[in-house]
Amino acid sequence: MKRVVLLTGFVFFTAIAAAAQNQPTALNQGQMDRLDRDRNGAVDRSEYQAFMTTAFVSLDKNKDGSLNSGEVAQVLNVQQFAAIDANGDGKASQNEFLNRVMADFKTADRGGDGRLQ
Repeated sequence: MKRVVLLTGFVFFTAIAAAAQNQPTALNQGQMDRLDRDRNGAVDRSEYQAFMTTAFVSLDKNKDGSLNSGEVAQVLNVQQFAAIDANGDGKASQNEFLNRVMADFKTADRGGDGRLQ
């Protein structure tokens, strides 16, 4: 698989997901291989979304369906959390979280084919 030049946001949110799952935070070939569940040499949108959904569940320590600043304090600063908390209510729903990370995926998908290689 070719190395992917990834945008800061994509790397950042993948690092969050990796930290939530106690995995290395640097996005490298091994991380790309873990994301590529069907082993076709690319990470597609559904693979990335599934990975990030699992990360959200791991980060949601109190299992209330949202993230608060305390739950993510080890992986996000105040400004980063605010970027996820789209409605500014002090918590990030799974929908807010996934909207942000999937927007970053779309930006990183330079070919526009729904896959990262």
